[in-house]
Amino acid sequence: MTARALAAETRAWLEAQGFAPAPGSDAPWLEALTHGSFNGSGAEATDYQRLEFLGDRVLGLSVAAWLFRAGDAPEGRLSQRLNALVSGATCARIARAIGLPVHIRLGKQARDDGGADSDKILGDVMEALIGACFIAHGFDAAQALIYRLWTDELEGDVGKAKHPKSALQEWAAGNRRMAPLYEVTDRAGPDHAARFTVRVTVKNVGSAEATATSKGEAERLAAKAFLEQFG
Repeated sequence: MTARALAAETRAWLEAQGFAPAPGSDAPWLEALTHGSFNGSGAEATDYQRLEFLGDRVLGLSVAAWLFRAGDAPEGRLSQRLNALVSGATCARIARAIGLPVHIRLGKQARDDGGADSDKILGDVMEALIGACFIAHGFDAAQALIYRLWTDELEGDVGKAKHPKSALQEWAAGNRRMAPLYEVTDRAGPDHAARFTVRVTVKNVGSAEATATSKGEAERLAAKAFLEQFG
């Protein structure tokens, strides 16, 4: 195996998941699996960011098309489900389910810091692999892969329930309270494995806190905690 070839176990894993890397065409798959902390030089140092950019768009279009064909929900409902289905948290959940973490190429410090279990990294790499699939096999193959990997999410309830932040906003308005105020009270860990603590406060009612690997997810969890306590 050369420095620019997939490890045998990673190739077998990619094939088992349906990514179908062709012999001698390892470059996009290596790029998709490589975090910026991975030690290398020249082409070897290329990380997943460009493919993540591409895969994000392929994923979004594929899921939007599925939702559009699945029923006659209004635009607002479609957007709510789309945002949930393509979120970093959903991508990371699917990444864990298919065993992606052990195949990510991380620098030693990033791995020691828990990078292989970071929602941000897992979500980005999942999208980068979709981008690599698009480059290698075209849109139809990438879309079919997404529909297979996202089956449970698409057919389940992800994004159907009202987002906690929206629900809290409506609760505050309905109870003649000021709009909820969100503030980051703590940020810990390195950039690739950061954890955010967010407090949400409704004046003259109370506050609640939550911690997550992204500011948005921490806000969502804080709103959910607030509603459970005061709603």
